[in-house]
Amino acid sequence: MSSRAEFVLTLSCPDRPGVVAAVSGLLAGQGCNIIESQQFGDTDGRFFMRVQFASTVSDGELRTAFAALAPEFGMEFKLRDVAVKPRVLVMVSKFGHCLNDLLYRTRSGLLDIEIVSVVSNHPDLRPLTQSYGIDYHHLPVTPETKSRQEAEVLTLVDHYRADLVVLARYMQVLSEDLCVKLAGNVINIHHSFLPSFKGAKPYHQAHSRGVKLIGATAHYVTADLDEGPIIEQEVARVNHTHSAEDLAAIGRDVECQALARAVRWHTEQRVLLDGHKTIVFPR
Repeated sequence: MSSRAEFVLTLSCPDRPGVVAAVSGLLAGQGCNIIESQQFGDTDGRFFMRVQFASTVSDGELRTAFAALAPEFGMEFKLRDVAVKPRVLVMVSKFGHCLNDLLYRTRSGLLDIEIVSVVSNHPDLRPLTQSYGIDYHHLPVTPETKSRQEAEVLTLVDHYRADLVVLARYMQVLSEDLCVKLAGNVINIHHSFLPSFKGAKPYHQAHSRGVKLIGATAHYVTADLDEGPIIEQEVARVNHTHSAEDLAAIGRDVECQALARAVRWHTEQRVLLDGHKTIVFPR
């Protein structure tokens, strides 16, 4: 008897009658059992769908079946075996809160991923990373060495067969070339004060202006700095009793929460790109 496995199918195509029927009919014809199904049609006439299902049919047979169906509906689709953990490479500078949170969530099973390596332009977080038994690569970068350093990053992405790169407070701007090569597979996290409070000490700037909300945004990285499609945002209410240091601490917490959810939803194939925005099918 063939073993039973779970898969996630995501697709987008022009919205028209019969898409759901065609997908569910194909799955039924292959003897698959649908566990979860979500769909959405936007106002621009684009249809999005995520289906999680159990099957005794092989990955290759399923891909062949959907590849045969796709041209009829103009579908773009992805299929993932749920048992295969996505491989994640994390990039970080000196702030370790997001890295520490991702490492903990992964080890505790809250994130069903494998962190395969950590890359940093500073050596500071090597002990934390290696305490989890994960390779740490210190790749310093200057304006003169940026292209060479990014080439080394790409080599590591290939070496570790990373499915996703996470910028966990990596305080360097990726080049347009690197953004293009890794398009749709790099997630960044930053505070949500932009564009109001740029540069150094944004939480101190926010404190001096008496802000009432602290926020963080997780988004896909594009060549447009901090303007990529947003995956998730988190906020916390603050008031006049909070010091600038309090705001920074609250900010670290919301950054961790937003980034963890974005990584989880991406690796569970719950995020579909729709131009400059995203369609998210959370649990």
